[in-house]
Amino acid sequence: GGLAVGTVLLIEEDRYDSYSRMILKYFLAEGVVCRHELFVAAAQDNPDDIFQELPAPILDDVAIHKPVEQPKLSCEPQDSLDAMKIAWRYQNLPKVQSALASSSRFGHYYDVSKTMEPEIRQAAKCHRFYLPEHPTQSSPTHSTILESYAALLKSLQDVIHREGFDVAAPMSKSRNILRIGLHSLGSAVWGDDLCCHDNPRNGHALTTFLYGLRALLRSSLSVAVVTVPSHLIQDRALMGSITRLCDNAIALESFKGSERETNPLYKDYHGLLHVRQVPHLNCLASKLPDHKDLAFKLKRKQFSIEV
Repeated sequence: GGLAVGTVLLIEEDRYDSYSRMILKYFLAEGVVCRHELFVAAAQDNPDDIFQELPAPILDDVAIHKPVEQPKLSCEPQDSLDAMKIAWRYQNLPKVQSALASSSRFGHYYDVSKTMEPEIRQAAKCHRFYLPEHPTQSSPTHSTILESYAALLKSLQDVIHREGFDVAAPMSKSRNILRIGLHSLGSAVWGDDLCCHDNPRNGHALTTFLYGLRALLRSSLSVAVVTVPSHLIQDRALMGSITRLCDNAIALESFKGSERETNPLYKDYHGLLHVRQVPHLNCLASKLPDHKDLAFKLKRKQFSIEV
C-alpha cells in the first residue's frame, strides 16, 4: 500500500469538496506523524488554515514498552520450582503492552472529530504557497501555462532544490520525503477557465503544469496529491488527458443532493470512490484491482472506505 516516491495522485473532487478535502488532510497529517516535510498550495483557502484543520492522530495504537523487572533471587525451594515452570526462552523477553494490538497495521489512524494539537503541528516543517500572496499578470494568448501555475511550479522547484530533495544533489544530510498537497487546480480561483467554458482559452495550461510537475517529482524525493473539480470540466477528452498525466487517479462521488442519498441501497454510505487509474511504474501494464468501485462513509471519528 501507499504512494510511490516520485508519483502524483489525482483526486477528482466531490461536488461540495468536503470529502476530497478530508483525504488531502489525511495525506498531510500522515506526513506530520511520519516527520516528513510538507508543501501546501491553495488559491482560495489559506494553506495555514488547511494545516490547522489536520485531524488528530490516535496515539493509542503505538506500542508502549515497559521496562523489564529483573527477577528476584530467592532461596525458597518453592519459588525455584515456580520459576522452572516457565520456559526458559520466554523468561527474558521484553513485556510489550499494545492498546490496540496494531503491530501489523499500515500507517496511522486519525480522529476526524478533533484537530491536531499545536505542539505536533509545530514540530513539522511546512512550506506554503498562497496564490493571493503571489500577484500574477494575465498570460498572453500564445502562452501554454498560466502565470499562477508557473509561479507554483517555480516555488515548488525552489523548495526541492533548497531543502535537498533533489536526488542529483550531494547528500550532505539525512534524506527525508516532501509531501506536496495542491488543492483545487483547474478551478477559476487559479485563473483557469477549464470550468467556465466548453472551449477554454487555457485548455492546455493544467496539462502543461502536470507535465512539469511529473518531471520534477521523478527526479526528487517527493510525492504529490492534486485535487481537481472534475465535475465542472465539460470537456471529457481534456479530463482524460489530465488523468493520464497522473500516476494514480480516483474520483469521489458524494450522495449529498442526489437521488442516491435517499436510496435504501446506499443508506449506510455517503458516497462512492471510483478508481480511475493505478500506477504502472517500471512495467508495461499494471495489475487492476478486483473492485474498482468502492463506497465510503464518514463515521463520527473516522473516514472509512469499503468494498
